[in-house]
Amino acid sequence: MKLGITAFVTDESAHPAVLAKAIEERGFDALFLAEHSHIPVSRETPYPRGGEMARAYYRALDPFVALTAAAAATSTLKLGTGIALLIQRDVLHTAKSVASLHLLSGGRFLFGVGVGWNREEMRNHGTDPRTRGALLDEQIQALRTLWTSDEAEFHGVHVDFDAVWQWPKPPSPVPVYIGGNSTAALDRAKRLGAGWLPNVLPDPEAAAAQIAQAGSVPVTATSAPPDPALLDAYAEAGAERVTLALPAGSEGDTLRKLDALAALVARVSR
Repeated sequence: MKLGITAFVTDESAHPAVLAKAIEERGFDALFLAEHSHIPVSRETPYPRGGEMARAYYRALDPFVALTAAAAATSTLKLGTGIALLIQRDVLHTAKSVASLHLLSGGRFLFGVGVGWNREEMRNHGTDPRTRGALLDEQIQALRTLWTSDEAEFHGVHVDFDAVWQWPKPPSPVPVYIGGNSTAALDRAKRLGAGWLPNVLPDPEAAAAQIAQAGSVPVTATSAPPDPALLDAYAEAGAERVTLALPAGSEGDTLRKLDALAALVARVSR
């Protein structure tokens, strides 16, 4: 099993190039960055984790820009979105952003996507929360068409465009991971031939069941606490990768936290 880092990068945190270089130097496999375009000041949607929402949610850098800086500072580190809110994005612009990052990073990009949780945020983008799952399905199919066809066209209920030329094409197939712990998210991963990007379950005994239900779908379980027993459980269950949660912080604070987490890399890699 590989060990990565999931983080927010903000205007108040360590620079993404510094963060990525430090992660790579300490032997971690991947860096996944979260995305929120904004957070509505007034909203009815509850924060999924409960309590106060962290400042990082509304101060996050664009993940594609931040990961490009990370790519320039590293050579082997995988670079992922965890997750990109694809349902709030234009599919043509996103196809170009992903292909460009995958090209410039030498094929190191991992595209984590999901339907999101903040209904007010979705509506500000013109996305109907009631049909976001169907929209995501079509967007992923349309993206793959844009990445592989010289004259790409797609005609669906939610995504529709006539034949277009668009380059660059990704230098290799873009690994797509579906975010979310729900059965619907896993079913989507199976149906679309993607990986699964659920949150880590806090109980080591539940890890095996979570991984078992994925079958042959590759699983990267995200945002784990630094619990050796939990990591052991995911490794034994056959997870492809687990990422440790790294809160946004200053450069010095971030490097100290990474030093403390680095001891776990050898544990899961043995």
